[in-house]
Amino acid sequence: MNLMNLVDGPSAAIVLGGTLIATVLRSGLGDCRHAVIKLAQLGGSRFDADGARAELAQQVQEIQRDGLLRAVPHHYNDSEFDEATGALIEGRSVKALLAAHEKHKARRLGESTRAVRTFAQAAELAPVFGLAGTLVSLSQLPADGLARGAFAGAISMAVVTTLYGLLAANLLLAPLARMIERKALAEERARQQLIDWLAGQVAEVCAPPAPPPRARLQTLHAEAS
Repeated sequence: MNLMNLVDGPSAAIVLGGTLIATVLRSGLGDCRHAVIKLAQLGGSRFDADGARAELAQQVQEIQRDGLLRAVPHHYNDSEFDEATGALIEGRSVKALLAAHEKHKARRLGESTRAVRTFAQAAELAPVFGLAGTLVSLSQLPADGLARGAFAGAISMAVVTTLYGLLAANLLLAPLARMIERKALAEERARQQLIDWLAGQVAEVCAPPAPPPRARLQTLHAEAS
């Protein structure tokens, strides 16, 4: 089999160019921008949960030693932990910490969802433009008769464009969507475990002090009466 027969510039232009234009028109520039950003991040390093825990451990030690009133927020290379620890110290409650985490989690998942949806949309459109390329190639057949060379060229382009559409959808675009989704979910699991650990470490410090025995006894009598 001669693989060079599968190389066809016009077919690739129809499938890839048409898919790109249609995806931008359907998804919008905002979703496409998120898709490009998430695609670029696939080649980057994964979320370093161990490194983040080591940095947060210093903050936890200070909070446990000095209390929340005298604690000073640290600055990390992650905006979520900057805001979350700041909210924890300012609000003096685990609830504020968890609220900051949920806000960032919703933002990250929203961006990932938009990127996954964009690539999934492109995967649906690629076979359509493969079929469009097939129709375009067949439309180039001469109207005054079927010369052998023209017929072979048109059929070859028709087959190649269909193949390009299927390959682009199933071996490129759909797998990219799943890769972005898997990476996003893995990061969220790691972040959630880290936030749960942090909340557990500072829960005792954030808990309101227990009332003295006399006040507690008066409270029990008041509730009983």
